[in-house]
Amino acid sequence: MLSLRESPVIAALVVTLLGASLFVDMFASGRNISFLLLSVAAIALMALPMTLIVVTGEIDLSVASTLALTSATLGVLWESGVPIETALWICLAVGAGLGALNGVLVTVMGLPSLAVTIGTMALYRGLAYVLLGDRAVASYPQSWVSGARDPFLGIEGLPWIAVGVLVLAALFAVLLHATPIGRSLFDIGNNDEAARFTGTPVRWTKFWLFTLSGVVAAGAGVFWTLQYGTSRADTAFGLELQVVAAVLLGGVSIFGGVGSVLGVMCGVLLLGVIRNALQLFGLSSEVLQIVTGLILIASVVTPNLVAKVRARRAPEPTPEPVSAPAPEPAPAPAPVPDSTDRPHNGEQS
Repeated sequence: MLSLRESPVIAALVVTLLGASLFVDMFASGRNISFLLLSVAAIALMALPMTLIVVTGEIDLSVASTLALTSATLGVLWESGVPIETALWICLAVGAGLGALNGVLVTVMGLPSLAVTIGTMALYRGLAYVLLGDRAVASYPQSWVSGARDPFLGIEGLPWIAVGVLVLAALFAVLLHATPIGRSLFDIGNNDEAARFTGTPVRWTKFWLFTLSGVVAAGAGVFWTLQYGTSRADTAFGLELQVVAAVLLGGVSIFGGVGSVLGVMCGVLLLGVIRNALQLFGLSSEVLQIVTGLILIASVVTPNLVAKVRARRAPEPTPEPVSAPAPEPAPAPAPVPDSTDRPHNGEQS
């Protein structure tokens, strides 16, 4: 059953798809649909582990820089003569190390994830520039480059990466919504101290989530590199904003404890459809950046406004009538001593 947080983004996605199909030329063509799905594939990949992280009340803003550093690493390895198959596994290991560094700083050092990942976002991007500088590596095997864009089973408009993302999203959905691990993530997001008292390994859980985020971001970096056939240090610059916007737009609470994979995938598609339609209208990249920022703000503000409106409209509970307490019985008067009990004159007391 759909939750109240998922329903708005699903409805908005349906309306936006219908509107773009009716009023934007070439939007519904197979070629454009394939371009749309390819353009959101890396965002969708990084949004999956980001969903789990935000559900626990943390955030990872270094994902796009991890993608760029992985792409730069792939370029350097390929230029050095390392076989592409071996280079892919090395890149995934690099991504795991980058994510693990975030996890150590957050869980072992006890630093806030927002500050940590802002720092590593700059660090990883700087390392990408150290590896490549301003040059680009564009000599990848053509079979790998074209294969990254090939349609699935020859179906026009359905690249194979879209099917891969769908399968991975299903696995993440099962993990989050149908396993004890997923329930523990919600518990951590609602109250990590209470989760710790119930035996949940909060630190280890968050550490592995950041490590997973690094691995998936590295995989997205490999796909991005092969999709565009080039490695550059400025690859995916600013893409972390779209990832965060898609996650929050999909109904995940920035405060943790609430969210779903279905809502996030709909948020990714909604953001991609809006940007794609604006591109077909011929709007500049600056306008697209402004729209992304507005959507990010709206995705944070709207749930809070809706919650406040519902709280105000909710009827106040009617107090139960309280009956007046029964009067306490008056205390009995003290007994008056009898005159016969008094000693007579001359008697010894």
